[in-house]
Amino acid sequence: MKTTGFAGNLLKGSLAALLLTSGAASATELLNSSYDVSRELFAALNPPFQKQWADQNSGDKLDIKQSHAGSSKQALAILEGLKADVVTYNQVTDVQILHDKGNLIPADWQSRLPNNSSPFYSTMAFLVRKGNPKNIHSWDDLARPGVALVFPNPKTSGNGRYTYLGAWGAYNIEDNKNTAQTRAKMASFLKNVQVFDTGGRGATTTFVERGLGDVLISFESEVNNIRKQYGDDKYEVIVPKVDILAEFPVAWVDKNVEKNGTEKAAKDYLNYLWSPQAQKIITSFNYRVYDKTAMAAVKGQFPETQLFKVEDQFGGWPQVMETHFSTGGELDKLLEQGHQ
Repeated sequence: MKTTGFAGNLLKGSLAALLLTSGAASATELLNSSYDVSRELFAALNPPFQKQWADQNSGDKLDIKQSHAGSSKQALAILEGLKADVVTYNQVTDVQILHDKGNLIPADWQSRLPNNSSPFYSTMAFLVRKGNPKNIHSWDDLARPGVALVFPNPKTSGNGRYTYLGAWGAYNIEDNKNTAQTRAKMASFLKNVQVFDTGGRGATTTFVERGLGDVLISFESEVNNIRKQYGDDKYEVIVPKVDILAEFPVAWVDKNVEKNGTEKAAKDYLNYLWSPQAQKIITSFNYRVYDKTAMAAVKGQFPETQLFKVEDQFGGWPQVMETHFSTGGELDKLLEQGHQ
């Protein structure tokens, strides 16, 4: 039957609307749950991947939404129901808990992607004010009287835990594993903390905008980005000679991508992080990467330092969390000692 006039136009309009609706429905959406100071990094990584996705999937539009806070808080939000498709965190335990407490990912999640599912890595660095007025060069210098420190709370932030463990590990190596000497230095180190923020970005705000503290301790990537943003004439970056390897594990959340119908997009998104294009972008945000070509292109950007692994110094993350960060653990005891 041929339809003409108003009825025909109405039918054509309805069909057009249906096609538009169908097109909108076919768009894919990903939610990336990430740590506190990764906003700018993923804002730069997302557009080239979205273009790649559209080119490889018949023009399908991909929306990538970002959620940021301390990585432990982010993991808890997922356990409480946040339907994130992928996690890009700064500590293994914050991914592992998605298996241990929620059975949302398999036990072997680290074996599914290269480098233990860590597409890039960093270490801890010190941001000091221009001229380095307190003459800060090592972890030992941070335990001296009269040095005010700012870094995130290890109870709520992977960034803060790496800072704590970086100091402990460096002292332990220097003191030839003399635990009593290491504890004494850690007590002095923690006594110097002027502000414990909940996350890395909060610590940055405290140090830069509120002007508190002599030293901000954060990821090497973060402190270099701060110096770039606020001016080389205002700050200096110190990378100690002995430091901790900070890995940044990623995973797709199996139970969520199954429900959301986003498994392919989630896997492709994370695999993209190992591509030459992504590795180059990542180094531009002062993260270290595994791609030798990308690292050779920025030779001189990253000072040499002796990096130790959490596993080598502390026996692994489960032991670390129980010994140091549980209620009544080493951190609580040292903080109590420092306030006596």
